[in-house]
Amino acid sequence: MIPLAFDYARPDSLDDAIALLAEKGEDASVLAGGHSLIPVMKVRLGAPEFLIDIGRLAELSYIRVEGDELAVGAATKHREIVDSAEVAAEVPLLGAVARTVGDPQIRARGTLGGTVAHADPAADLPAALLALDAVVVLQGPRGKRSVPIGEFYTGVFTTVREPDELIVEIRIPRCGDKGWAYEKFTRRSNDWAIVAVAVSDDRIGLVNMGSTALRASATEQALAGGKSIAEAAALAAEGAEPPADTHGSVAYRTHLVQVLTRRALETARGQG
Repeated sequence: MIPLAFDYARPDSLDDAIALLAEKGEDASVLAGGHSLIPVMKVRLGAPEFLIDIGRLAELSYIRVEGDELAVGAATKHREIVDSAEVAAEVPLLGAVARTVGDPQIRARGTLGGTVAHADPAADLPAALLALDAVVVLQGPRGKRSVPIGEFYTGVFTTVREPDELIVEIRIPRCGDKGWAYEKFTRRSNDWAIVAVAVSDDRIGLVNMGSTALRASATEQALAGGKSIAEAAALAAEGAEPPADTHGSVAYRTHLVQVLTRRALETARGQG
């Protein structure tokens, strides 16, 4: 299909982008890489009247170490994350997960901020950011605010971001050499995950096990209480609401998440 008609602007600065977003409000959508928004518009599940293109704002594209955190600009592309020496040294899980996103063309255009904003529960990176205890930095006319990633998602494709706010940065605690792993199960290469599990230092993020990316809290608590990996992994689906679709039933996803959690924990513990 063809998107409905819309107006378009490419602001020259972050301040201009925020001013435009404040002016247009809920009638506007933000365009960065376009790999989430454009497909939605083409099938008319979304029909913004105004697009604000921030994809070329250099001030939103960076990766830098700041104290105990790694700061990543919202317009930083997946490929840049994969290739970053800072990411590899400080938060290697992020680079490993970014490498599984789509194909080279998608990684060359898609952005971290766009993935976070889209809030697809089947996306890879939000679950990794959950396991990494990341913080989302939002900016709007009232200034900046920081939201822990675990409080950012409210449902399928919905977040706490206000209509006049932009995601400008993701901040991630530096992990160094702590154990990590990512286990992703798909039908074919480049597919969305049927289920995936991200682990960083016994923090566990789950992909496609509910209406948002989730932490496997029961497993984390079991590990903290001294349970074995096998015992803890058996609890990975507790509190989750996995979907049932053509790719798998609830029972299938429940089994998968237990298996993948065990594998990911074994890998992560093996690095410790």
